[in-house]
This record gives sequence, C-alpha cells and structure tokens, in this order.
Amino acid sequence: MTERNRYPGYDVLVKRHSPSWNEATRRVMDARLGVPREPRFLSRIEWDTLVAICDRIIPQPKNRPPVPLAAYIDQKLKADARNGFRNAALPPQRAAWQIGLAAFEVEAHQLHGKAFHHLTTAQQDDLLRRVESGRIDAPAWGDLDAALFFSEHIMGDIIAAYYAHPTSWNEIGFGGPASPRGYVRMRNNRRDPWEPVEAGPGEEARVGRENRRVR
Repeated sequence: MTERNRYPGYDVLVKRHSPSWNEATRRVMDARLGVPREPRFLSRIEWDTLVAICDRIIPQPKNRPPVPLAAYIDQKLKADARNGFRNAALPPQRAAWQIGLAAFEVEAHQLHGKAFHHLTTAQQDDLLRRVESGRIDAPAWGDLDAALFFSEHIMGDIIAAYYAHPTSWNEIGFGGPASPRGYVRMRNNRRDPWEPVEAGPGEEARVGRENRRVR
C-alpha cells in the first residue's frame, strides 16, 4: 500500500533563496544535509546495529532517499551534543548508547547465534519488543535499564533525528525554521502564504499546483 502524499508538490528546500531563510538558516540546513553517511564515533559493529534498529523503528519508503538516522545519532555522539537534561537513572548518552548497542548484540547472539543486523525483521522486532518491556537476559546490560534506554534513546533520539530532516518536513507540511520571516497566522487552521496546503483525497493535482508556488 502506497502512503498518500498529504502535501503534494511541496519541497521545503526551495525556500533556500526566499525571504523564509537567511544565511544562518542556510548554514544550519547545509550542515544537516551534509552529514557523512558513515560512522565517525561508533565502531563498525555498533553502527551496523544502530542502522538496523533505525530501519525497524522508522521504516522508510523506497521511492525517496532515506533520512540518515544513524548518521545523525553518530554525529550527535561524536559532538557529545546533549539535550540539556538527562534522566538520572541513565548514564550519559555516549555510555548509554555504547552499552545498549553492545547489549543488543549479545542478546541477538544468545537468542539466534548471529549479529542483530543479520537477523530477520521478525527476529529484530521481537528483540526490540523484549528490550522495550525489559524482558532481557544478557548481563551486558549491567546497570543500564533496558526499557528506559529504549524509551529515552531508541525512541527519543531516533524520532528526533527523523524530524530534524527536511524530508520529514515535506511529509508533514512544516516550513522549517522560517528565519527571518517567521510565522504570522498562529490561530488554529490558519496558514501563512509560505506554508503548504494539505490535500484531501482527490485534491492532489490541484493542491500540487498550489504548493509548487510556496516559497
């Protein structure tokens, strides 16, 4: 089943040279779009495990380039860019991710005798559900709360990475930073002229023409 495009004809990147974006915004977007698609902090096996986890948490359509979820998280860890807060029951993010990814590998080998990224999708999903509910056996988890690691990092970091990319903005009709222009019509169900129109069923062609004019 093909997912319906709710904002046909819309591409937030065409705002690059419009009043919606200034030079500071362009620099931020260039940095996001230019993240290397290879590990710079994580080891190769940690990277392979993370890529496989990201693929199961947010499966992406084949008809467009994927959002580089693992690359965004690896970059965050390399820079040690923190959220400004942390659940006191978890170690700092670098340690949490490295312990968690290593424990995923141990669990995968204990259950199936192979690396997590070599498991079938059904086996991967089963192991993810085990971790989510805390039903884990590997001593490699140590003092790391598996269920908390799942909710705070597996879900929190991966979802945040996905919605930091302009591809996801196109999917939800978000205009991005809109700096310096900003947003004016803040009431419910109001949109600024530089925001896209959401298409209802059968409206895709008409709305697509209108959205291609959005800058």
